[in-house]
Amino acid sequence: MQNKNNYAIIMAGGVGSRFWPSSRSNYPKQFLDILGVGKSLLQQTYQRFLRNFLPENIYIVTNAAYISLVKEQLPGIEGQQILGEPMGKNTAACIAYACGKISKINTHAVCLIAPSDHLILEEPAFMEKVELAMEFAKKNPALVTLGIRPSRPDTGYGYIQYLDEHKDKNMFKVKTFTEKPSLELAKTFVESGDFLWNAGIFVWSISSIKSAFKEHLPEQFVMFKDALESYFTPMETETMQQIYEQTRNISIDYGIMEKANNVFVIPSEFGWSDLGTWTSLYEISDKDPKENVAKGKNILFYDTTGCMVNNGQVSQNKIVVLNSVRDLIVIDTPDVLLICDKNKEQEVKEVATDIKIKFNEKYS
Repeated sequence: MQNKNNYAIIMAGGVGSRFWPSSRSNYPKQFLDILGVGKSLLQQTYQRFLRNFLPENIYIVTNAAYISLVKEQLPGIEGQQILGEPMGKNTAACIAYACGKISKINTHAVCLIAPSDHLILEEPAFMEKVELAMEFAKKNPALVTLGIRPSRPDTGYGYIQYLDEHKDKNMFKVKTFTEKPSLELAKTFVESGDFLWNAGIFVWSISSIKSAFKEHLPEQFVMFKDALESYFTPMETETMQQIYEQTRNISIDYGIMEKANNVFVIPSEFGWSDLGTWTSLYEISDKDPKENVAKGKNILFYDTTGCMVNNGQVSQNKIVVLNSVRDLIVIDTPDVLLICDKNKEQEVKEVATDIKIKFNEKYS
């Protein structure tokens, strides 16, 4: 699949606040070895695409503050392939920037857009779906997304409903997008059989996404079109600073995907998790007979069930003991200890914000 017109765009600008206190604003989760495999999530994502895309056709979009981290973790990537956003303005701006820059050098490009911090266990199956999507996007004026067949009624994901009327049984027209639903609604979605989890992985040609921006987000279309001459020049940083100060803070889902009538989805199964929370990491981790997960060393469980401890960032001499407790998330870092009910860990993001206000910026 190493075609000169195929590009991969890796979005790596998030702060991973739901993985606090391990993930911090100055060193967020995409740069961490969350899975304990010796590589960060960003490194795993980059290497996944390096097998199927030309090295010069892989672009990283991140916050300008993280450019040095990207260079440190991906020493083989050229500086012009790292796009530093001056501030976070959500995924629409991120994608407009990357696709705009690629369009300057290749108007025939077909782009895969993917987050840097997702887990994909079955990479051959994933790349098979990506190749299918890229072939379709090359031949059709379509916006393609990969939808994950739901294994449970999860309220932490968005859902995609598709129409079972397309001649290609691998590809379906999208009917609706739904943001994170209630549990009852999620159950209805899963039972219906025509809903998929929204994985936030997209494929389209440069011409298709430009047309979509022009129709649905015209202000961003004009601003990024005006920036075309600055790409790959010393003026790029200053130009993007000016644009980001003015551009809307809006997601690609809300700004374009939910409004466009040329969106298609490929139902997929490739061992995917968005690794959005500590519980999502717990769910994909190896467990002991009492459903406990130990991430680190010197962790002991006594009469304990359904807990996870992560002490990988602290001294290996510390011993962590859990005795007679249930369903806890315990995250131990050098300066913060978090103990949280597993069923309430969606509140971690709010806790991190509160800690930042009450104590110090360094804890955020």
